Amino acid sequence: MAPLARLLPFSAVLVAVPASAQSAASDIRVSAGPLAASIRVLGQQAHVSIGFRDMRLATLKAHAVRGHFTPAEALSRMLLDTGAWARQVAPDSFSIEPATSAPPRRLATERRRPAKPSPPSPDAPDEDIVVTATKRAIPLASYPGGAQVVDGRALSIAESARGSDAIEMRAASVSSTHLGPGRNKLFIRGIADSSFVGPTQATVGQYWGNSRITYSAPDPSLRLYDVRSIEVLEGPQGTLYGAGSLGGVVRVVPRAPDLYDASGQIWGGGQWVQHGSPGMDGGAIVNVPLVEGKLALRALAFGNYDGGYIDDVERKLDDVNKVHTVGGRAALRYEPGGGWSIDLTGLGQRIHGDDSQYADRGGSNLTRASAIAQPFRNDYWLVDLVARKTWGPIELTTSLGYSGQHVLEVFEGPTLNDPALPDVQPKANAASGAYSQDNRVKMLTAETRLARRGADGTGWVVGLSVLHNTALVKRGLDGDDHLVQFALTGVRNQVDEVTLYGEGTVELIDRLTLTAGGRATRSTLSGKAQDVADAIALRFDSNASSSRTETRFLPSVALAYRANRAWTVFARYQQGFRPGGIAVRQNFIQRFNGDRVQTAEGGARLGTRTLETSLTASWSDWRDIQADVIDGFGFPTTVNIGNGRVLSIGWSAKWHPTSHFSLEGAVYWNDSRIVSPSASAVTLVANSAITLAPGTGTQAGGTVAQVASTIDQSRLPNVADISGRLGFTYMTPLRAGNRFEVNGFSRYIGKSVLGIGGILGRPQGNYVDTGVDARIGNDRRGISLSLTNLLDTRGNRFALGSPFLIRTQDQITPLQPRSVRLGFDLAF
Repeated sequence: MAPLARLLPFSAVLVAVPASAQSAASDIRVSAGPLAASIRVLGQQAHVSIGFRDMRLATLKAHAVRGHFTPAEALSRMLLDTGAWARQVAPDSFSIEPATSAPPRRLATERRRPAKPSPPSPDAPDEDIVVTATKRAIPLASYPGGAQVVDGRALSIAESARGSDAIEMRAASVSSTHLGPGRNKLFIRGIADSSFVGPTQATVGQYWGNSRITYSAPDPSLRLYDVRSIEVLEGPQGTLYGAGSLGGVVRVVPRAPDLYDASGQIWGGGQWVQHGSPGMDGGAIVNVPLVEGKLALRALAFGNYDGGYIDDVERKLDDVNKVHTVGGRAALRYEPGGGWSIDLTGLGQRIHGDDSQYADRGGSNLTRASAIAQPFRNDYWLVDLVARKTWGPIELTTSLGYSGQHVLEVFEGPTLNDPALPDVQPKANAASGAYSQDNRVKMLTAETRLARRGADGTGWVVGLSVLHNTALVKRGLDGDDHLVQFALTGVRNQVDEVTLYGEGTVELIDRLTLTAGGRATRSTLSGKAQDVADAIALRFDSNASSSRTETRFLPSVALAYRANRAWTVFARYQQGFRPGGIAVRQNFIQRFNGDRVQTAEGGARLGTRTLETSLTASWSDWRDIQADVIDGFGFPTTVNIGNGRVLSIGWSAKWHPTSHFSLEGAVYWNDSRIVSPSASAVTLVANSAITLAPGTGTQAGGTVAQVASTIDQSRLPNVADISGRLGFTYMTPLRAGNRFEVNGFSRYIGKSVLGIGGILGRPQGNYVDTGVDARIGNDRRGISLSLTNLLDTRGNRFALGSPFLIRTQDQITPLQPRSVRLGFDLAF
């Protein structure tokens, strides 16, 4: 009766929820804020009752708690250095009391540091990593599939400035083309279609928070300043994310506004590039609680200038490939109470490149000869509204996103004999012209979902989503000032999708869970030619159509067995798809079909206090592969190149023997092949083999059978046969509360090819990239030094220069030469 007697004095102010039979560890996610609100959330999540002896304690600010803890452990972390402590008065009841009423000094001293499970177990991690990209917050240890989570705090300012390149450097299963920032395509685990960007949808779903950021446009390479985490889900994610997630999903989670603390940060730096021009960057973040505990604003602005390093020997210009980037975002968070939160976010970014970043092979590999500048730009904006309501473990989320992207590219190529007849090959001595491709994309997305989180990854999610995407591609032959002189045939594609999906996880027997789900999607596609020349009649053959409707159902199933809290073994099957569309081939419009991939994978994951490691193996069957390729003259177009299969094995590990040092490594092996090429692919490869002898146009492609044999069993492009990463982090305390932090990496990117068959089968990859970031300071101020490409490697990244010149020039895309950045950061 004694514990109950102690409970009576504060029973009138008790925060009560249904109690469980025992206070076991559970997944806890409580934000920092007033103690009264924080213990209410904790009580709901841990199924315990918590009350105050003194109501004045209710206004204290509690620390955020995220991880797998018992109620006592969570309260200890929440109350650290607040002047209060938690007394357990019953098996599922706690009293928050002033520190003056604390037990003897030995226990009071223990309260000053975060509690750990007692007795400590070497087989249990300090804190579970939670995968929120699953749309119901599953602990990584329970997730039945390949996944990687990068903590945003691990990214240095220099890394954040690299945008998607930083994701590729951190996540070994992610690869990218390298046409230039704002022009690239991301790939995951060997599902890669081509080096070129056309009207087809990406193979990777990219998300900023809850909103999709791309559909039929290149990766905008949004800068990663002030992000909470980056999550990579490998393999098809058709059930939760639908079309365009054949290879997986990359989700960036930005930091939300803080409702209680006003704060800010400024940073800046200068960069020296060997063999190139210097660069600079800077930015600022501010967080302002407008109504404490209810409404807050968080805003960010930045600018980057990247010095060039490619010299043009024909125009006698140095460092032509300079890039200018400016952008920012602002977020409002409103929490009216009752478990509601509303977030409104706007972001924008503009990338402008003075010239393309390719070079000619040979010599220093940092020079080329071109007659004209080939600038590019990528303007991107997004407005996102998200409303949430929670009832303990149940959460309702409704999101609405509207985005726009404008991508303009200019390529050098020989001028046409007749702009109205681009399918007629130019003369060998034709003068250089500037070909432009102007891509404008607008996308509206909306989704409502209801999810329930359970222990060890159990729970469910159901949702309804709609998508409307419009892409307008215009092409032209430009003058010296890049004003269109001759309009070439373009295309307008529109996609409307309505989707219903659901997924659930149940525990079949002790420690064995089954996950199953499905997604039904109905897509309406339409396409229309733009700027058709009068001399050409628009032709549709039996395989082309201006509009049609597709209905797809994507099932998924997975098993996960947790042998203990450290070991998990899993197996998974899931599908993904992309709808078809309308593409331009020379001056004609033709249809390309939707493609579909099915993947079976298995693996194991180990997570302890000192070691985290995982091993996955997957097999994918890819049907009617869509690929953005180049036609016989050099224009990008889209065709179905045939069927393929992808085998992938990945291993990753992180060893952290102390809190001051960690070592990590990863290796990925891929074998991706075309197993049955399509007739369209054979025709394109044959046409692309046309070479221009002096004064004539002779074809050196061989017979159709010979061309087909070069494609069959050929590799899919832009997938390194093997890639690996080795990284480390180290921190040591210094005087006056300062510390020294350093992290570094070395990456090997294996061999790949630019495209399928013939002249596009040129080798790429086979290089080593390196980097080191160091910082001296504290949470308030610091000085940093960043070094990239320590070996000054040239390499040949997965890209090209002008597709119109690829038949006559040997082009490479080198790494940025050895670079050093010196920077500062100040927080207030």
